[in-house]
Amino acid sequence: MNISAFITVRTTSSRLPQKCLLPFGKWNMIEHIIHRTKHFKLDPIVCTSTDPSDDILEEIAKKEGVKVFRGSMINKLKRWYDCCNQFNVDNFHTVDADDPFFDGNLMRQSMMFLEKGYDAVCPTEASSAGNASVGYSLNKGIVCQALELVGDDTDTEMMWHYLDKVEDLKKIILPNPNENQIKVRLTLDYEEDYWLLLTVRRILGNLAEREDVEQLFRNNPDLYKVNWFRNSEWKSGQLEKKI
Repeated sequence: MNISAFITVRTTSSRLPQKCLLPFGKWNMIEHIIHRTKHFKLDPIVCTSTDPSDDILEEIAKKEGVKVFRGSMINKLKRWYDCCNQFNVDNFHTVDADDPFFDGNLMRQSMMFLEKGYDAVCPTEASSAGNASVGYSLNKGIVCQALELVGDDTDTEMMWHYLDKVEDLKKIILPNPNENQIKVRLTLDYEEDYWLLLTVRRILGNLAEREDVEQLFRNNPDLYKVNWFRNSEWKSGQLEKKI
């Protein structure tokens, strides 16, 4: 299955400025994300905005030899839809540039549900809670329907809120791959997140399999405490954006 991976990224992060350009081993964070998608044999498309602040992301994509699309600054759904049109993509998986240890194998499992007739496959409950293992699988048609309900200038950062407004939406939450989920926060929003992610990278490397990442935390049961206290603040921020 050829999977289009829309690497959704901008440089204008507020809590951790330009987090996508932070050093992460021999690469910076966005370069790492590109290499990790290639490692899992996904087809990366850097999906960013037309704002001049994101010129550097286009430069990096071209240097890494991957496709790039530049679209709406605030309307993420429109950016994705226009990207689908430019590259003739019908189905795609979202890869957030602040989730550096995503599970490429789990993303493939997610995409298979689209073949079963679903319009949207949401991340596992654990991933949505902060473990950042998988994104959304979406078809172009459902993105188009969601866009018809909002204006072009609508901020759709919390895109699932708008997808849920589509009548007769066929969606499913991807089942957790195992019952014994570990407590861990592996997304990048705060300085403490960066410290933890750097530690994981230093021990396991950039292209570590997800099961090895989770085993590291099982073997070191206090490691998650480095940034776990940030999770409640992060969740509150997500809810505020939705409102």
